[in-house]
Amino acid sequence: MRTLFSWRRHSCLPRRHSCRRRRALLASSIAFLFLAVTRLSGQPAPQPHRMPDGKPDLSGIWQALNTANWDLEDHAARTGLVVALGAIGAEPGGPGVVEGGEIPYLPEAKEKKKANFANRLTADPELRCYLPGVPRANYMPYPFQIFHSTKAIFFAYEYAGAVRNVFLKDPGPAPADSWMGQSFGHWEGDTLVVDVAALDERTWFDRAGDFHSDALHVVERYTPMGPDILSYEATIEDPKVFSRPWKIQMPLYRHVEKNARLMEFKCVEFAEELMYGQFTKKDGK
Repeated sequence: MRTLFSWRRHSCLPRRHSCRRRRALLASSIAFLFLAVTRLSGQPAPQPHRMPDGKPDLSGIWQALNTANWDLEDHAARTGLVVALGAIGAEPGGPGVVEGGEIPYLPEAKEKKKANFANRLTADPELRCYLPGVPRANYMPYPFQIFHSTKAIFFAYEYAGAVRNVFLKDPGPAPADSWMGQSFGHWEGDTLVVDVAALDERTWFDRAGDFHSDALHVVERYTPMGPDILSYEATIEDPKVFSRPWKIQMPLYRHVEKNARLMEFKCVEFAEELMYGQFTKKDGK
């Protein structure tokens, strides 16, 4: 007799696509049953850690576990640009994080995005160790740390040693554009809202060539979903590139291992040969 959780391997061989659908349905059913049992148990949902002033404590090392840094939109796995790296250099597929599924480019900007994608092996600013900007810094495949007190909030990123000071009082207009921009934060209930402006136009949103201009304006929302999960949402506005504001959303997970810490990733030295190799002496000359 077969049960809900039993599965005969040979039963899937004639119709692989049907098998995949059945497996997905089974996985969804299991997840639904788990959530139902959890809710019926009457156990309260885990609560976030709190500061003395009652606000959620966002302190900790956080990381996104998705493929948004490769492509914000829904994408299949594909061969990497460096074929010699084989599977190691292949690009993983993943579901998109863009609300509505597609970034609303203006027609001319759409063509530039396509050109960026075609030239991403040499054009992506990540290759040159440029600071990633916002929101990309939050979903690169490196952790970042939030230092949080009742009077200050500070972000430190493993990638390239990037940092952000989140002003809790309006600092006024930024004196100049910068890679990580100027961040001004306030609380809406348990949600930290961060308004980011004055961002350098040379950063990209991902490795797929999604880009912006110097008119970029980002509003981030960090909402605790429990002690170790944040819901991260960013609304992106740039009238020079996009036909309307658009939004990305993803969870961020706190590192809970006892030895969790940021490591150094000083990538400048890794990019020197790429950027300046043509100027180095060759053949002893």
